[in-house]
Amino acid sequence: MEVHLKIIGILLLLLALIHIIFPKYFDWEKELSSLSLVNKQLMHVHTFFIALVVFMIGIFCLSCTDDIIRTRLGHNTALGLSVFWGIRLIFQFFVYSPKLWKGKLLETIIHYLFAVIWTYFTVVFFLIYNS
Repeated sequence: MEVHLKIIGILLLLLALIHIIFPKYFDWEKELSSLSLVNKQLMHVHTFFIALVVFMIGIFCLSCTDDIIRTRLGHNTALGLSVFWGIRLIFQFFVYSPKLWKGKLLETIIHYLFAVIWTYFTVVFFLIYNS
């Protein structure tokens, strides 16, 4: 499980860093122009804090691997992370519209790649909780 937590830690760090390009990639300046100031700022602030939490979970997986695997607190944390990523997996298929990815090669690849990643996170954290 140590190797899996290290892999997850690295993936989470990368995922957090990808958030840096969101405003430009999704053209938020244009797309959010009709929103009120508070809603624009909510998008930026929430994206920042999501990235920060994802980054911190990545650091946690890399720096506290042994504690996550061998302590009760680690197991309980793993259960919480398993539930979190499991819910994220459900959202991948039942909240995001298929219109966003169906018929688009790159978007379809990304959609299924993230589904695999969310599944991997869910299963690894659940197995740690059950060990």
